[in-house]
Amino acid sequence: MNPSHKQLLQIALVALLLTGCIAVLLPFTGTLLFAIVICVVTRPVRNRLLTLCRGRSNLAALLVSILLLLLLVAPVALLSGSIADGIELAIRYLKPLLEDGLPAEPPGWLARLPLVGRDAADYWQKLVASREEMNNLLHQFVEPTRNLALATAALLAQGLLQLLLVIFFVFFIFRDAHLYADALHVGSRTLAGDLGERMLALVEGTVTGVMVGIVGTAAAQSVVAMIGFLIAGVPGVLILTVAMFFLSMVPVIGGTLIWMGAAIWLYSEGQTGWAVFMVLWGMFGISGVDNFIKPILISRSSSLPLLLIVVGVFGGVLVFGFIGLFLGPTLLALGQVLIREWLAHADARSGAADEGLPP
Repeated sequence: MNPSHKQLLQIALVALLLTGCIAVLLPFTGTLLFAIVICVVTRPVRNRLLTLCRGRSNLAALLVSILLLLLLVAPVALLSGSIADGIELAIRYLKPLLEDGLPAEPPGWLARLPLVGRDAADYWQKLVASREEMNNLLHQFVEPTRNLALATAALLAQGLLQLLLVIFFVFFIFRDAHLYADALHVGSRTLAGDLGERMLALVEGTVTGVMVGIVGTAAAQSVVAMIGFLIAGVPGVLILTVAMFFLSMVPVIGGTLIWMGAAIWLYSEGQTGWAVFMVLWGMFGISGVDNFIKPILISRSSSLPLLLIVVGVFGGVLVFGFIGLFLGPTLLALGQVLIREWLAHADARSGAADEGLPP
């Protein structure tokens, strides 16, 4: 066989092999990346456990996995059960309305709503007078509500399965962490020399910084929200705090759903003053933590400017979903390093040319 043809055949076989590997791993890309992020961030914990376990990597990886089960899966399962109970309560509340109709008089809090309260109370009376119109309205709400409940249950079930799969990956990555670390260092040095080593360290620092910023901010927001719930006398503080922790990781509207829902409940119970307090507490206390503490935590742990951190977080979420919280800033950090290296190299070549030296 012609040597050139043989080389082309080898390249084609390698390309096919790589394509097959990518096709197999593609469904697990997000889960695997999330597992890698967790492994990078929790490496000090793993190293400490490895020392306590006298070098038995299987036992250390198992302990880390159990710890993650307690910290991640158990709260999500608890939250799922609470949402299921809430949906059952809502169905139990709506069933009499479908069978017997609305009460003759609207609730007092409805008329006290600003701007729309009087019109809402009048529409209530209209619905009571017209049984057919009321049934049409209720049935319009029942179907979307049922679909939303089913979608929420499916999303939570999928989230639990993904978390279990993440922890499964974490166990095996931690068990053979030394092999993967050596391969990464050898590969980065082979491909890019010292630059590859610096970029590898930058990836670790950026991912750790973003994780610390996101999880630390979510924890701080949960504590601040819990204090507000206790002061205002909102029931179910534990469940609301857990929900606040997880939803606070979703940019812009995540945690707002919790404290705004608490404020609406307080207003519906006639506690207007506490409802106003909850809104102010949410806007300036809970949201203030997200606006100020998160950028500070991330910027202190990584070398990215604050603007690139914000753009990386939001842009990453839009492109990659949840895992984009970590991929966005990391990719921008790597791009920043490459641009700086290119500019430094270009400046060195320009200086050497000005002095008549070989570049």
